[in-house]
Amino acid sequence: MPIQSIFPLFTTRCDSSAAPPPPPLLPPPGSSGSNKAAAGETANTPPPPPPAESDTAAAAAPAPPPPSPSDDDISKAAASVSSCPNPGPLETATWDVRRLVSLDTYDGVRVDISKQLSPYFACVHSFHLGTTMLPDGKNCSYGFTTQMNDEEGFMMARVDPERGTVDGRIHKALLGGIAMGKLQVGLSQEGQNDQLLGEIDIGAQTWTANLKYGSMGGGNVFGCNYFQAVSPKLAMGGEGMYIGANGNMLSSYTAKYLFDNGSENNNTDAAPAPGPEAPSYLAATYNAGQGMLSLNYKRAITAQRVNIGASLECSPMTLESQVMVGAEFNLTRSKMNVCIDGSGRIQSVLEAKLGREQGSPASLECSPMTLESQVMVGAEFNLTRSKMNVCIDGSGRIQSVLEAKLGREQGSPALNFAAELDHGKNVMRFGYGLNIGS
Repeated sequence: MPIQSIFPLFTTRCDSSAAPPPPPLLPPPGSSGSNKAAAGETANTPPPPPPAESDTAAAAAPAPPPPSPSDDDISKAAASVSSCPNPGPLETATWDVRRLVSLDTYDGVRVDISKQLSPYFACVHSFHLGTTMLPDGKNCSYGFTTQMNDEEGFMMARVDPERGTVDGRIHKALLGGIAMGKLQVGLSQEGQNDQLLGEIDIGAQTWTANLKYGSMGGGNVFGCNYFQAVSPKLAMGGEGMYIGANGNMLSSYTAKYLFDNGSENNNTDAAPAPGPEAPSYLAATYNAGQGMLSLNYKRAITAQRVNIGASLECSPMTLESQVMVGAEFNLTRSKMNVCIDGSGRIQSVLEAKLGREQGSPASLECSPMTLESQVMVGAEFNLTRSKMNVCIDGSGRIQSVLEAKLGREQGSPALNFAAELDHGKNVMRFGYGLNIGS
């Protein structure tokens, strides 16, 4: 079919006054004429130009390699982290051993009434009755304590009207958590025991330092300590302090070596695997001012189950020494602590859970109050709404405490009754206590 039959030609003069004719109508799609016309146009269309040499080289070049580990931010951060962990504050280097070899004991009756006034603020009323551990022959004391905690630190104040003292502490995070500022204040009526001490704790990846300055005992006090991780398992540090009241210069040096809790990992260069249980360690501290050497050993026999600790304090010049050994046994529903020192004093704590409720058990502590050696046996019985503790020592003294809850709600008051029978001394004591908490 000739192309003139599809697109008829029109001839128009430029100087003609007639309007130009309208454009021709296109044929319907799929007709043979349109296909042939399209084929003719394709045939008359010139071919595309050949590709340039740069385009050919770009197409033939291989894909770019993936980014190297050195370009990854995570890899850079991991490479910048040292294999030596932060050893923590020097004051807490041997805290685990002290917890195992010494128990906090008291006599008499203690009553604590606490109230949570807000999520960050609480107050406590403390009574200590029938005790022989207070100075000046007093047998009772009362204290009022307030404490406020938040994400950046805490503030605490305590007032003792009987002794006329005020104690306070302020801990505050500084520089975005890089440093911790501490302030300790103590005031009394006599003024002889007044103290004001400020401290700053600074820590980095492998070390922790502390600076302190203040007034204590009528003179200035300043000191510093430094604790550095030398290897993944070894940390060394020292502390120096000057007390202006008596002009003493105190210095001590500490070395701490960490062990693995288990014997499966034989790599002696790597740090112990982190976990909820503190690693086993051996620490040595030498106090140059007093000439005392202290060796502390803590071992996790079974992680979170059985822990043992031993402490040896000796004087290299006089050869006087004191040894203390403690053990802790954590079972599924019970826990027992035992501590024995070189003089034969035995301290034990037995805690048994007889109920399945959270927080149902309490602890039983039986320890002699003198340095005489004696053996003590204690037991604890936890019922649904009551608890009874019984302790018997080798001299025949019997101590018992009965605690009963007065309500079913959480935080209900608890009434305590205590009794002590000492047949050897013909002494009988009875007391009661009240615990009110929110």
